[in-house]
Amino acid sequence: MRKGWIALVVIAIVAAAGYALRATVAERLMSAAAGHMIAADPIAELPDGLTVALCGAGSPLPDPKRSGPCVAVIAGQHLYEVDAGDGAARVMTRLGYAPGRIDALFLTHFHSDHIDGLGEVTVLRWAGGAHAQPLPIIGPTGVEQVVDGFNAAYKLDSGYRLAHHGPTVVPPGGAGGVARPFEAPAAGVGEVVWSADGLTVTAFSVHHDPVLPAVGYKFEYGGRSVVISGDTAKSENLQHFAQNADLLVHEGLSPELVGILGSAAAAAGRANVAKIMNDILSYHTAPVEVAQIAAAANVRHLLFYHVIPPLIAPGSEAAFLKGVDAIYHGPVTLGRDGTQISLPKDSTKFVVDELAF
Repeated sequence: MRKGWIALVVIAIVAAAGYALRATVAERLMSAAAGHMIAADPIAELPDGLTVALCGAGSPLPDPKRSGPCVAVIAGQHLYEVDAGDGAARVMTRLGYAPGRIDALFLTHFHSDHIDGLGEVTVLRWAGGAHAQPLPIIGPTGVEQVVDGFNAAYKLDSGYRLAHHGPTVVPPGGAGGVARPFEAPAAGVGEVVWSADGLTVTAFSVHHDPVLPAVGYKFEYGGRSVVISGDTAKSENLQHFAQNADLLVHEGLSPELVGILGSAAAAAGRANVAKIMNDILSYHTAPVEVAQIAAAANVRHLLFYHVIPPLIAPGSEAAFLKGVDAIYHGPVTLGRDGTQISLPKDSTKFVVDELAF
């Protein structure tokens, strides 16, 4: 009995000492972790080829697993971004992909949920990479207005940072973005909007009426191809450009689940919300329709993003994908923030990861 009490006293003393030293222990742990995180280069660890990482797999509706739309694309050692939804830069940073590494950003269209995070991306790229030139922001006609607006909104902030950190850390010419517009192509026509370091990016029009223009992008590098839909209703033009693609990253909206939200809103007297839930059905693509596109285009892997509605209830992910496997028989991944798929150069392999952060 006495030995038991002695042991308890020793444990209590050790615990008390540990509690008293918790700040010191935390500082040492943080020092070790910070050194590892800052020195890490996850891009260098990837196989040469194309890698897609979802830095935002959601929509305007709040979802704990999915931020605003954002797709990081790594081609070789170069980092690109498609759309910049709310939280995009922070999610990218937590995944280990520093915004300071971004070579160019592509916008699919100008809905708020696809541009909400643009200011934060440009600031973190500028400060994190000491860039002397602004971020190229490529998009269909209208991108000039969007970029000019963000540059104007962040002009005071840029001045503060330059005064505080100095021109070596934040070169004055590197703040903000520079718009590189292109005319949305006609159906069946692709517009090459980027060609560098072995990567070719082709824009094509999609159907998101009344949102005009709206485009998707095809990335080609090292014998591999990735097609990113942007927001669209079922699109024959997208199917054309996705033909034989390795990976199709496509938005998806479940009419059944959105209908439940609309009915609940109507029952609660929220007529405006009920109408919005009904309206959005017309310019997004149901998961089974996406499966039809993937099957007809002979796509090798299908990745859902821009997932609507939030999949919070148990079993809701299965409800979202209901009927997909009966139509498309290739591998299907339902994306969340941190979903990553690598396509090694000159191969047919896929490496699927769910990055923890």
